[in-house]
Amino acid sequence: MVAGQPAQVNLGHRGGVISMHRALNHLQMGPGEVANSVMLVIFFLIVWLTALPWACRFWSLILRMGIAKLPLDASLGFSDLNKLTFLRFQLPYLKIQPVLPSSQMWGYSCILTLGLFAITFMLSSRWVPVVYLLRAILLIQASALLYFALIPARFPHTPDSYMEGLITSGAGLISAIPFLFGLTFYIFQISALKKISITIFTMTYLVVFLPFQMLLQALVLQKTVLFMPLLYVVFGMPLDVMLVIAIYSYGMTWA
Repeated sequence: MVAGQPAQVNLGHRGGVISMHRALNHLQMGPGEVANSVMLVIFFLIVWLTALPWACRFWSLILRMGIAKLPLDASLGFSDLNKLTFLRFQLPYLKIQPVLPSSQMWGYSCILTLGLFAITFMLSSRWVPVVYLLRAILLIQASALLYFALIPARFPHTPDSYMEGLITSGAGLISAIPFLFGLTFYIFQISALKKISITIFTMTYLVVFLPFQMLLQALVLQKTVLFMPLLYVVFGMPLDVMLVIAIYSYGMTWA
């Protein structure tokens, strides 16, 4: 910085002053805050590991109900993840027969993808964020269409492996929430009740959300694996992460 010139680090590109976020006014890292964060992380990790077998039973119950009530041709499978000697649990997932896209399905999907892509050019400038998001989604589907048009038999994934990965990654994300909040939420000077409440709400929300996410995606995948890349990239783990970010953002308004 040149001597005599005013500091510009607090100015936006339009010249406006960028004030400090109110949450940072509550950020005073000291031994007490660090100890509090560590204790909350350990507490929620113990609670989650204790509740995990019960969560697996809940997921199994919801998936069985979905198989019985929905027009879904699937069966229930279990993934053994007994990594810890003191913990025994089986992650349930849906087993579905892989179906390659028919020429008719491929054609309809291609026409719909091209049609939606054309519509994005007709939207006004105020819809720019939606336009770019929609184009990104359509690009993913276009790549899937190209792949299945050229080498459909070489598609390496099955609905079984996808569903098993979805429930495994979801359980892993829930397990990581205490660590994530320990680094990004517990360090702020917010009441312990609010910290506990937002953590319980986030983990419980994902526990309830996961089986319904699996059932909805299974209804699509039983028709064809053509949409698996789109489901994976947009409506799989990224969607779960966005839910966590949304709840975390709400929690930060308490600061």
